[in-house]
Amino acid sequence: AKMAAAASDLLTGWCLFGLALLAILIFCWIYVRKYQSRRESEVISTITAIFALAVALITSALLPVDIFLVSYMKNQNGTFKVWADANVSRQIEDTVLYGYYTLYSIILFCVFLWIPFVYFYYEEKEEDDGNTCSQVKTALKYTLGFITICAVLLLIGAFVPLDIPNKKNSTEWEKVKLLFEEFGSSHGLTALSFSISSLTVIGMLAAITYTAYGMSALPLNLIKGTTSASYERLENTEDIEEVEQHLLRIKSKCRDGRPLSSRDRRTLQQLEERLRTLRRRERHLESIEKSWWTKFCEAIRPLKIVWGVFFIIVALLFTVSLFLSNLDKALHSAGFDSGFIILGTNLTNPLNMLLPVLQRVFPLDYILITTIVMYFIFTSMAGIRNMGIWFFWIRLYKIRRGKTRPQALLFLCMILLLIVLHTSYMIYSLAPQYVMYGSQKYLVQWGVIVATYSQLGNIFRSLLYVMLFPFNLDQCIVTRTYLFLHKFWFFSAAYYFGNWAFIAVFLIGLIVSCCKGKKSVIEGEVDDDDSDMSDDELSVYYH
Repeated sequence: AKMAAAASDLLTGWCLFGLALLAILIFCWIYVRKYQSRRESEVISTITAIFALAVALITSALLPVDIFLVSYMKNQNGTFKVWADANVSRQIEDTVLYGYYTLYSIILFCVFLWIPFVYFYYEEKEEDDGNTCSQVKTALKYTLGFITICAVLLLIGAFVPLDIPNKKNSTEWEKVKLLFEEFGSSHGLTALSFSISSLTVIGMLAAITYTAYGMSALPLNLIKGTTSASYERLENTEDIEEVEQHLLRIKSKCRDGRPLSSRDRRTLQQLEERLRTLRRRERHLESIEKSWWTKFCEAIRPLKIVWGVFFIIVALLFTVSLFLSNLDKALHSAGFDSGFIILGTNLTNPLNMLLPVLQRVFPLDYILITTIVMYFIFTSMAGIRNMGIWFFWIRLYKIRRGKTRPQALLFLCMILLLIVLHTSYMIYSLAPQYVMYGSQKYLVQWGVIVATYSQLGNIFRSLLYVMLFPFNLDQCIVTRTYLFLHKFWFFSAAYYFGNWAFIAVFLIGLIVSCCKGKKSVIEGEVDDDDSDMSDDELSVYYH
């Protein structure tokens, strides 16, 4: 009966996973179709963007699943469940590990091959309307550079050993043989881990740039709302009248046949461009004012404020926990050479305090972890949407509803893939022992004490526990996520400093967002370089 119940739970889990996968695909399709330009849309770029965005969301959802599975194999009294014998637990661990292998390999494929190829192919298609063969060759030529970088990272990760015994009398052939033996014993895990960690560092920079700002901008924008469409339309009408009067004054100078000066001609050209932009704004504001979507958003305005308050609370919880975790590492870790890794928890942060409490009521702790992961992803999307895509101080693309170019969507999805890789380490920084062991409990063999690993850090120091109770370490199963996090100490050190930068950028973004006024109801929808044809692309959203 217990085996049947376990099989029923497993089947239910797979059904829920299938429904979640379908929901992710539907969301990705709606999101990409909402922002892509109708005039410049391409099938291959659309499919690539939807696929990459879906991979990013599925990968981010794997962390809560990993934590849940290692926790589900044990009872509350610290013993393993009947069905969770050594073979079954090993199969579950391998399944999760293969899931990480697959998703991380797909991310490498997307970042280093597929997305660059589609991007350069579309760039060549815009510049040259020649045959498809030449466009493919040119795109492959540029993509070859990305493939070379990926191959170098895989080789470094595969054959640079982490711990090779130093034998003075060993020959060069023995050292090379030892390298291949180590690569075979790790089954390529080290090579993949090094490549993923390298991308995670880039994802850390993207998270510092976009996610930190999005965590402050998204909640405050929901709370403050946007300006009224009717009020903006009234102001826009006054601007149109003012520009038209200025144009009439300049044109009146040439009524008697005298030519305009070069300065007046430049001013006249600027005013005509300004007038075209204002008239486009007038059409957009009129459409928004009459649309049912605007009336619906006004009706749910109180709900938006509630969501904004909830999001800012989550952001502050996230930031305070990250600050205390980093401060703990700064005060109690072994230093830079160890990657600032600490054993146990010396400074308790709010998230570490909240998770053990939520563990008592299933599945509140998993809901919290999933909420934080999803919040991290959606604030990243909000940050990219608000800031656009930048290369240092150069703005490459804007993310605008119904007007986003295919190249910009590809960049957005690539950035999200990189940020997702950094998400696991961010969550680990907030609750390291929970990410490693979930809600598992163990039994101390000579007594009746039952303790969680999170409580263990507050009672004993972990190093002392390893020396005194070595047999208890095998009673809990480590999540597969942890295997990819601390293979290389120098990456851990980089993540540590990145966390400080993330906190600083979040605080700066919070101050800037508080000082800024309400956003325009057509923020980013109308620019001076837009054509009149682009107005038709937005009409579908407002009617």
